[in-house]
Amino acid sequence: MEEFRRGYARLCPVPQGSVLRRLRDPTGPPGSARLDLTTLGLSLETCGALGRLLPGAAAFTEVALGDCGLSEEGVKLLLHGLCSNTTVKSLDLKGNNLRTVGAEALGKLLRQNKSIRSLILEWNSLGVWEEGFSFFCQGLRANNVLQKLDLRNNQINHQGAGELAMALKQNASLQELDLRWNNIGLLGGRALLNCLHSNRTLKRLELAGNNVPSDILKAVEQAMNHNQDRQAILNETQNRTYILSKEVMSLKDEKTKQFLDLMDTIDKQREEIARSGRMSAARVTQLQEALDEQHSIMNSLKAKLQMTEAALALSEQKVHGLGELLNATKQEQTTMAERHFAELQQQKQECADREDKLLRDLSAATDKNLLLRNQVDELEKKCKVQQDQLFQVKQDLTNTTAELKLRVAQAEERLEMEKKRFKQSLEDVESLRLKEVDHMAQHLEASERSMQDRIQRLEAIRIALEEELSQVKAAALTERGQAEEELMKVRSQARLEEQQRLEHLEEKLRLMTESRDEAQNCCLKQKQMVADAQAKASQLSLHADGLRRRLEQLQQDLNSKEEEKVIEVNKVKVELQEQIGHLQAERTAQEGLREKIAALERQLKALSSNHREALLDKESEISMLLEKLRMKEADISRMREEEAQRASFLQNAIMAYVQGSPLGTHTSRK
Repeated sequence: MEEFRRGYARLCPVPQGSVLRRLRDPTGPPGSARLDLTTLGLSLETCGALGRLLPGAAAFTEVALGDCGLSEEGVKLLLHGLCSNTTVKSLDLKGNNLRTVGAEALGKLLRQNKSIRSLILEWNSLGVWEEGFSFFCQGLRANNVLQKLDLRNNQINHQGAGELAMALKQNASLQELDLRWNNIGLLGGRALLNCLHSNRTLKRLELAGNNVPSDILKAVEQAMNHNQDRQAILNETQNRTYILSKEVMSLKDEKTKQFLDLMDTIDKQREEIARSGRMSAARVTQLQEALDEQHSIMNSLKAKLQMTEAALALSEQKVHGLGELLNATKQEQTTMAERHFAELQQQKQECADREDKLLRDLSAATDKNLLLRNQVDELEKKCKVQQDQLFQVKQDLTNTTAELKLRVAQAEERLEMEKKRFKQSLEDVESLRLKEVDHMAQHLEASERSMQDRIQRLEAIRIALEEELSQVKAAALTERGQAEEELMKVRSQARLEEQQRLEHLEEKLRLMTESRDEAQNCCLKQKQMVADAQAKASQLSLHADGLRRRLEQLQQDLNSKEEEKVIEVNKVKVELQEQIGHLQAERTAQEGLREKIAALERQLKALSSNHREALLDKESEISMLLEKLRMKEADISRMREEEAQRASFLQNAIMAYVQGSPLGTHTSRK
């Protein structure tokens, strides 16, 4: 307010003291945006200054200039400033005796200003000059913002009322119009009543003190009541449509949230499956490293065997000079070794057969796990039976090793007995030694060949076992790939089903919106029909005073039609309630879909857990097979070491015997 006062003092060449005092001490409450200059008598200079200040600098919402004695030029300057103002909502110009120039300025203001909602023009002379008032009505016709207009005591005649009626036919914003204490008369009243058939926004029209017949006043009141009812119904429908749109948006938001949650859970499950795959790959690499270590150990054992074979060859070359008793003992030793090897081969064959059976059972179990996951309990029982069989195989191996140890002890005892016999019969067989040395050499070569053949057979058996292990690993990898493909298919199917359901729900929502629009169109058509019937009734009531009885009958018809309208509105309300019930049913169906999705997620989790358990079982079976291989290889290496030790013991004993015998001393002297 202080800035406005300073601007007025700067722009006005001769500022008025009363205006400055009013601007310094406003009459309204403190902090209010109201410019009140009523009953001050504003000069032309002050009007020009105010017209220059009002467009931009002043932030007023109400301007009160009543009873200021404004001149035609002063009013023109003020209203020209208000044309570009965007903050003023209410303008009061009562008691200023506005005429043609003022009416033209007001018409220009109504065409250009887009913020004024209330205009008070009481106690003026706008209707005296028809041209000025027609210009004002043209501005009112082009205005779509003004809601309240006060034209009391403006000397408006029936022609001015006709101009107003033409303006009201095209105006869609005015809600209150006060025309009391003018000279409208019968013709003006009829013109205003006719314009109400096309105007649906006017709620209040005051025509008291205008010499208008009572029947026209009643018809105007009925039209106003119908407009008010129509506006109330429109407001209710707008509120309901707004609430329904909010509910639809909330449902859409919930659906999007549920879809995002599902996608998050699917991504988490994918990450878990990837982690499990990485863990299984790491375990497979660890097993491969263990197998590589075993291969290296086997290679070292092969090198040791070659060294022992070379040592045996040297010992055999030294033993060429032994006698017939040594041949007999070696023959018995070879027979015992052959028996031992035959028994070992039988045991290996039995173990291989059992391993083949176990591998077949494992393959069958994996196939059944992929085809019939519901029979997991039976497969677990079979695995337990197979573990018992493996335990029995281990016990058989331990029993066989104990029997072999007993047989080795018996063989050693026999060797000692044969040594004694050899000492007794050595004195008798010295003459036949030279003839049988060649025969012993041939026999030793044959035994070496048989030993080499047996070693090759053992290596072939080991290679076959390694190939079987690689096949088992490949089968496990293929099963895991198939399980992952099945999981991907299940997820893709779930996504497709969810998309189809969402599209179905969107189509339902679209159909509901179309049905709602059709209901609204039906309501509008019915309202137009009622309005047309009311217009016909009003026209019939204006023809003659003697047709009041018919008017009463028409009023009864109108009342019946209004009751039908109320019944139809109730029907529309019931239909809307049914639609709301359908929406609630769809919401419950969506909740059922959510529960189904949760059940599918649980099934996916159960399937993944079963798959993990199957993988763990297979990994445990592979580890058991690897442990069996290690045990068998350890037994083979131990048997070889025992045979090498026995050969070295025999060689040392023979060498010691040869050196201690008289034959050895004779050969050394030679």
